[in-house]
Amino acid sequence: MKFTFYHNNINVSDLDKSVTFYKEALGLTVSRTKEASDGSFKLVFLGDGVTEHLLELTWLRDMDRPYNLGDNEFHLAVKVDNIDEALAHHKAMHLQLSSNRKQKLPSGEHSSWTRQS
Repeated sequence: MKFTFYHNNINVSDLDKSVTFYKEALGLTVSRTKEASDGSFKLVFLGDGVTEHLLELTWLRDMDRPYNLGDNEFHLAVKVDNIDEALAHHKAMHLQLSSNRKQKLPSGEHSSWTRQS
């Protein structure tokens, strides 16, 4: 038996803003959507066009307060072919970066940001 990654889910309060963010920040594209017949939820699956792994954004109609993640820290990790260009792009988007420096890893360089603006 072999397991492979399929998707990660993030619940969002503003689906359009979140879709726009992931399109602009990471170049992801919508691969499919699903909406409940009663309008209680909407799902948007985003992909990078290279791998099969998807990001699922979920909007819940009846969620009437901000999501409280408590201590539940999560992140998405992506590879990029030009870290300097990526950092400049994200700075231009006014993203709140967790670090303005590049960190060297055995496999290359990376940087991360903490939230969409």
